[in-house]
Amino acid sequence: MIEAAAVDDTMVMILSTDTNNLRLLDRRLGGLVIADKMRAQISQIQRAHRHAIRAGIRTQLAHVLSETAALAGWQAIDRCALSDAWDYHEAAISAGREAENDALVAYARGQQAYVLIDLGRPAEAAELLHHVRHTYDSRVPGHLRTWLAAAEAEAAAILGDETTARRALDQAAALLPEGDTDPSLPYLALNTHHLARWRGSCLIHFGDSETIEDLRSALAGMDGTFNRAEAGLRCDLAHALLAMGEADAAPPHIHRADQLATMIKSRRHGRRIAELKRAATRALH
Repeated sequence: MIEAAAVDDTMVMILSTDTNNLRLLDRRLGGLVIADKMRAQISQIQRAHRHAIRAGIRTQLAHVLSETAALAGWQAIDRCALSDAWDYHEAAISAGREAENDALVAYARGQQAYVLIDLGRPAEAAELLHHVRHTYDSRVPGHLRTWLAAAEAEAAAILGDETTARRALDQAAALLPEGDTDPSLPYLALNTHHLARWRGSCLIHFGDSETIEDLRSALAGMDGTFNRAEAGLRCDLAHALLAMGEADAAPPHIHRADQLATMIKSRRHGRRIAELKRAATRALH
């Protein structure tokens, strides 16, 4: 049992730092590799939260818990554990509300849309993202407003709604602030290169000829520590090349995506890579 007196500002700082370190490890190694560490971290935060007496400390711990649960939820999506992903995001939403932080709630609800997408329910995902944007757009920082707009564009693109997708992408570009990060949003890294990747990923669905250049630009500017994001980007680029009849250029990207997905043990990307390999084989023979 944790002594209540030990649950202080220093403990909050330590737990927050630990979560951020896990976030950095996740980008490099993937969620499956650090799954035990994630479970232990969430358990530790929950115990501290239960034994915190001072209201301010409880609020800060709820904030850290929301960030950590949202990260665990995204990792669960990556390993195709969608029931776990939903539950983690529900925990993140609940903790975000206790922390009285609209950004945490909006982010966790936005990520839940990806659970719905992977469950084959993109219309509900689009509806959820539209609702989250309508509810929180004026109450959260610019980087998160950009992220929500791009996520709505992605859901619309999957549905084949080109008008909504393009409008949301234009809104995302207009909303993007200067700088790669916002210190109040340590869980969100979003700059012009990330947005170019997202735009390319969306416009693949409509055979847009600009997609390949968007994706190549994003790849050129990508931070080499974002292994999961690079795997997804290379999948998008291979998809675009195949769609544009440039099948010979696709295999190197599929191969590199496969290397990255294997390294981070991403089942979600692994499934997509298997589909791309089959499509490339058909196109080249």
